[in-house]
Amino acid sequence: MKLQQLRYIWEVARHDLNVSATAESLFTSQPGISKQIRMLEDELGVQVFARSGKHLTHVTPAGEVIIKQAGEILSKVQSIKQAAQEYSAQTEGSLTISTTHTQARYALPKIIRGFIDSYPDVSLHMHQGTPVQIAEEAATGRADFAIATEALEHFKDLIMMPCYEWNRCVVVPEGHPLIDMPLTLENIASFPLVTYVFGFTGRSQLDDAFTAKNLDPQVVFTAADADVIKTYVKLGLGVGILAKMAVDEVADGLVVLDASHLFQSSITKIGFRKGTFLRGYMYDFMQRFAPHLNKELVDQAMACHDQEARDKLFDDIELPKF
Repeated sequence: MKLQQLRYIWEVARHDLNVSATAESLFTSQPGISKQIRMLEDELGVQVFARSGKHLTHVTPAGEVIIKQAGEILSKVQSIKQAAQEYSAQTEGSLTISTTHTQARYALPKIIRGFIDSYPDVSLHMHQGTPVQIAEEAATGRADFAIATEALEHFKDLIMMPCYEWNRCVVVPEGHPLIDMPLTLENIASFPLVTYVFGFTGRSQLDDAFTAKNLDPQVVFTAADADVIKTYVKLGLGVGILAKMAVDEVADGLVVLDASHLFQSSITKIGFRKGTFLRGYMYDFMQRFAPHLNKELVDQAMACHDQEARDKLFDDIELPKF
């Protein structure tokens, strides 16, 4: 059994059983991957993938167990490499962050600027996507850190820690009648709404607030990008509801109304895969982003057996408010 064979079955599973796409991503040949997978199956005495002719159709029950363990082994191998690199080049390496547009645009710029100044030899990469995509990237090792508000709790292989609380505001064009009305959920729901796509940036708390009041607002436009939401509010499409952090540079012609009294606060979290070897600059990045996440607390979180125990570590910590 070779590490290369384990990597092949892991990557084939990740590429939806598309051997051609796997070969392209690994800069190797399709026949070579197929041959190595067959050799591994022969050695193990079980099929990892079921086939129809030359095509892989699905992962077998035995294959599901084997692929999961292969992923854990590959993760350990990467940790060993990182551990060695930590001692051979303590301020060199790479860091990949997967996050949403709102975090990338409004929460992270100052953190990134300071981090790059302190670690010029660390190659920093940022991926943007949906919260589910973000969590999956961290869970599969394609990103070191996932930073998001939604969906991280669905990935049990991630160690999640709270970073800060935030709430919402209402954005309307100048002269909009809502400006002169009491800002209530009932009054907001009487107008068409423009807000985040479901699953983005605390959207679930927003929906819960209206549901609790038996209100069914008309959401006429959704987007993942706060700047896009502001653009269409300015065009008169509807009343915008978005994160307060996203209105530090509101364009002329828009009025911002604080709506934090109407909605439950949301918590942005940072997550990374269990078993990850955290290098010194990775600890530093987390503390820059969330000052309470010092090395001691992060190590305690990593030592917890489950997320419930991990959450209790933060019960008495007052999170920063963005």
